Amino acid sequence: MLANIKLMAFLLLQENAVSFDLLSMWNQMGWLAKGVVITMFIMSAYSIGVMIDRWLAYNAARNQSRAFAPKVAGALRDLKLDEAIKIADQFKKSHLAKVVVAGLQEFRAHNLSSDISGEQLEASRRALERAEAIVHAELKRGVSTLATIGSSAPFVGLFGTVVGIINAFKGISTEKSTGLGAVAGGISEALVTTAIGLGVAIPAVWAYNYFVSRLEAFDVEMGNSASELVDYFVKKSQKAVK
Repeated sequence: MLANIKLMAFLLLQENAVSFDLLSMWNQMGWLAKGVVITMFIMSAYSIGVMIDRWLAYNAARNQSRAFAPKVAGALRDLKLDEAIKIADQFKKSHLAKVVVAGLQEFRAHNLSSDISGEQLEASRRALERAEAIVHAELKRGVSTLATIGSSAPFVGLFGTVVGIINAFKGISTEKSTGLGAVAGGISEALVTTAIGLGVAIPAVWAYNYFVSRLEAFDVEMGNSASELVDYFVKKSQKAVK
């Protein structure tokens, strides 16, 4: 179908039957094709907004986590639990800080006695897992929408293509002519909607794959931090018993 559309567009240009500047093509569209174009522009604007939001959020999480990790490690090395919690509270956008502070607060709540039981350590581990799940959901917000837009935009454009072809045949029926001039408007709709559909889908798919890869890296970092924190709890409980 796309090959046929390109061929017809080439023939139209050869005969100067229609002008293919944006304004002329917009004016030649029917109301349904214009609705398809407007819908895809809304999808594009939303996907761009998600891209900008996630890019800023991920960069802030990465930068703050890089600053947070050595500071909290020093506080924990010196067994300064309260100071470590205060440090974590200073990095609101760090995914590592959000996970670590949840575990530290849970551990501090159970650390009122010198004897740290296995149940208390397990409670701290569950707090870390809950924090990981919450932070993962926060970081993933909007990313799945990019996948939806990337997969559906070509079909929305294809719908506009079909509408354009139907209008082209209507032009032939109305003008009682099989000349290219009779199908110019319909072919214009088909070309524009197809191009816009691909133009919306391709960046959304690229951005989705990029953000998913970064999200997977964040998950690994949070898992490693949670594991290291549990090890810290175990070592501290062993020192308390001694």
